[in-house]
Amino acid sequence: MSPPAAPAGPALQGDWAPVATPAGEFQLVPVRPEHDLPTLTRWMNDPVVAAFWELAGDESVTARHLAPQLSGGSHSTPCIGVLSGTPMSYWELYRADLDPLARHYPARPHDMGVHLLIGEARHRGRGTGTALLRAVAGLVLDHVPLCTRVVAEPDLRNAPSVSAFLSAGFRLAAEVELPEKRAALMVRDRTHRPLP
Repeated sequence: MSPPAAPAGPALQGDWAPVATPAGEFQLVPVRPEHDLPTLTRWMNDPVVAAFWELAGDESVTARHLAPQLSGGSHSTPCIGVLSGTPMSYWELYRADLDPLARHYPARPHDMGVHLLIGEARHRGRGTGTALLRAVAGLVLDHVPLCTRVVAEPDLRNAPSVSAFLSAGFRLAAEVELPEKRAALMVRDRTHRPLP
């Protein structure tokens, strides 16, 4: 994968260097639709992903999902997760306090949120998600000084996702009713830095 152009959105302020994880070297690379759209569309059509992301369809469906995030005023940055040189996951880093999610929990200024999917099935169910969540939460807390916690709201029915967040040092803060799902509000505080 070639080096990214200037990062999109507010979450990635400059290039974030690769980090070592138990699963291999990992890096977040801002999405480049002209390059990444076919891969993202394939991932969105995987039945395991489609069950929770509900973005199955042709490339236009994925493009419509990405477009608002790639606009100049977005509070979200879509990224490809590259593990040992291979794209394998999709991430959205966003200002949770500026997101509609903030209406459903006691948001703090500069809360950062994370959405993710493991696109390549061979990386599911092996602890890879836990290792990468731990790494990404660490990256956010290291690179966004005003952020005191990272939040996420996986669907409560997605037991593997909730388990990965818990294993990565997040805590279950609440169950919240969102317009599209009942979610587990997961929180990783800056003071909690689990061992690798």
